[in-house]
Order: sequence, then C-alpha cells, then structure tokens
Amino acid sequence: MQHGCINSFVFMRMILDKPDILGAFASTLCLIHCMVTPLIFIAQAYPENGFKEAFFWWVNLDYLFIIISFLAVARSAKYSANQILKYLLWINWAVLFFLIINEKFHFLSLPEIITYIVAISLAVIHIYNLKFCQCKTNSCCAQNG
Repeated sequence: MQHGCINSFVFMRMILDKPDILGAFASTLCLIHCMVTPLIFIAQAYPENGFKEAFFWWVNLDYLFIIISFLAVARSAKYSANQILKYLLWINWAVLFFLIINEKFHFLSLPEIITYIVAISLAVIHIYNLKFCQCKTNSCCAQNG
C-alpha cells in the first residue's frame, strides 16, 4: 500500500515542480498511443491473440492523457513568463481535448494527422516553455498572470 502512496507523491511533485516535463511526456505518450491504436485494431481481428480484454483500457487511455495534460498545462501556464505561450498552451490543450472527444463521439470526420500535429505542438510548447520561459521569482509570475 505504501508503494502506491510514494508513486502518488512523486506524481504530485512532478506536477508542481516540473509541469512542462510532465506535459511534454504526456503529449508524447498520447501521440504514441494514437499511432499504435490502429495496430491494436488490426490485432483485435485475431481473438486468439488475447487483445479483447486489454483493448478496453487501451481505448480509454485518452481520458487519462487529457487529465494529465490539463494539470500540466494549468501549472505551466501559471508559471510561464511568456503570455503568448500561456495562450498557446491552453489553445493546444483545448484543440487536443476537442479532437479526443470528437474521436470518441464522431461529431466531425477529421484526419488523424491533425491529432498528431496538435499533440506534437503541445509537447514542443511545453519543452520551449521549460527551456526559455520559466519565472525565476514569485513576483515575475504574479506580474504575468
């Protein structure tokens, strides 16, 4: 039981201390997930492979990625010194959220490449923000947002 508490603590520290690393990591995992899912659909056609049970949790990983991304974007935007990047983080997250929901409920027929581009963009913005746009003092963050 204690092992789970340690992992939760590490996860929360990562959100608080390095949200851009977490955001870039989550966006990259989301991209990999989106790229591998069609292969799982193909493998699912062969039930003897045992993919039926694993498939349910796999297709619902999108929701986990979007929650983690939300937490990372909220924290990154709060401490970014660049106002434009704050908007870019939120816009990219909102578009990714829409694309994931759209994929689940099929509101619009959109090419999958759009999701790839948005996930890559979100990861790149997090990395750029981490490298160049972090507030060094609390007064910086208070002035910017």
